[in-house]
Amino acid sequence: MAEMRREPVPAPLHDIVAPESGWEAGQEETAVFAGGCFWGVQSVFQRVKGVLRTTTGYSGGSAQTADYRTVCGGNTGHAEALEVVYDPEKVSYGTLLRIFFSVVHDPTQLNRQGADTGTQYRSAIFSTNDQQREAAEAYVKQLDAAHVFDKPIVTQIAPLEHFYAGEGYHQDYAIKNPHNPYIQVCDIPKIAALEKQFPALFQEYRG
Repeated sequence: MAEMRREPVPAPLHDIVAPESGWEAGQEETAVFAGGCFWGVQSVFQRVKGVLRTTTGYSGGSAQTADYRTVCGGNTGHAEALEVVYDPEKVSYGTLLRIFFSVVHDPTQLNRQGADTGTQYRSAIFSTNDQQREAAEAYVKQLDAAHVFDKPIVTQIAPLEHFYAGEGYHQDYAIKNPHNPYIQVCDIPKIAALEKQFPALFQEYRG
């Protein structure tokens, strides 16, 4: 796995901010991210204040191939993805993007994360509307222009067509299997990085 960053990447200059008026109390928004094995992506985002719930699953392919065994073949078009439902008054989309690029994964690795290889492990942002797409595209340009990473960002930005929830045993996998060697090596360091880099946003998660 890539070495964890010691500090977060710069905050986005362009964000989606909840308007002061015309915003219903308790309104929820949805974001979908892919950054390697979905266990680790969920481990991070479910511990972010303002995130209401998360679901591991698949995006990018068809309903007929949205199952773990088939997706693992690497030929479905799907990426292992995470649906994040959040309160935009407590955490902005831009902040979620910042966490995605700072803690969740290495966005310069093409079709892989560490030892996990294949298009199903690609870095991707599936935008649910034009605002999300514009914010994500602007942020990638900002980070690349600032040479935040040693290599160019290869994150795919695509409109969300469908999100298919994954199998039940993949939900909250890390917290249910804390002694799994993969979780110990790959995911627990991400949780520690989130707490260190974003202490004001960190919350414990117990499932």
